[in-house]
Amino acid sequence: MPRISVTVDGISYEEDVEPRLLLVHLLRERLGKTGTPVGCDTSNCGACTVMLDGKSVKSCSVLAVQADGCEIVTIEGLGSGGSMHPMQRAFHEEHALQCGYCTPGMVMAAIDLLRDDPDPSEDAIRQGLEGNLCRCTGYCNIVRAVRRGAQEMGQAVSTP
Repeated sequence: MPRISVTVDGISYEEDVEPRLLLVHLLRERLGKTGTPVGCDTSNCGACTVMLDGKSVKSCSVLAVQADGCEIVTIEGLGSGGSMHPMQRAFHEEHALQCGYCTPGMVMAAIDLLRDDPDPSEDAIRQGLEGNLCRCTGYCNIVRAVRRGAQEMGQAVSTP
């Protein structure tokens, strides 16, 4: 069985994994990162989106062995000091969730979108999140949350 080393939410782990183990299952079942839900297991819904070396990936489409040596950030690793990340806070304040199942993946994908486009238009947000599905909200509040999160993240970056 291959042995891998990963850093998840700032903590280093070494794990023996079967070559076919999906990253989402390593995160949830072995490392206890249950904030990353298993949605479809086919990479269609995006609920399991995490950051892998700074880029959003659907963790149900990545083998754990492919993450060897990588840094992973899950929804649990976003906040600091007991505070929510600005994007998490924006989703809360804009009521951008109902059942909440898609929210971790939406938040992670939104943060990745802002890395390339810190002030996206509504169309850019909709296009940037098209790989993440929500069956409850109708997306209007999600788009508002991403815009608000972008503003708050921009303010946080510009302050010393």
